[in-house]
Amino acid sequence: MARAITRYGDFWPYYLREHARAQTRAMHYAGTLLTFVALAAGIWLNSWWFLAIPLAGYGFAWAAHFGVEKNRPATFTYPLWSLVSDYRMFFLWLTGRLGPHLKQAGVAA
Repeated sequence: MARAITRYGDFWPYYLREHARAQTRAMHYAGTLLTFVALAAGIWLNSWWFLAIPLAGYGFAWAAHFGVEKNRPATFTYPLWSLVSDYRMFFLWLTGRLGPHLKQAGVAA
């Protein structure tokens, strides 16, 4: 059994390595973006849209892991750190600052 990760600083590079393929990251970005769309729709249209937030986020992410990356989502073992890291990865990508993090984790951008 692999050693459990006990610090977020150790988790972040692991998380990025679990998202090594660009297509996996792209599917995460799409799901994360849709969580914001569902949040806005829930606020302005109908509260039922709030149910779409986890469906969009986890649906796209898990499809990417099982279909593209062929690994087990980190969410199953580290749910809170994975959630934080998903949004961190999204905003770093959106602002063009993800590359150095991927490189430091040993992932080809």
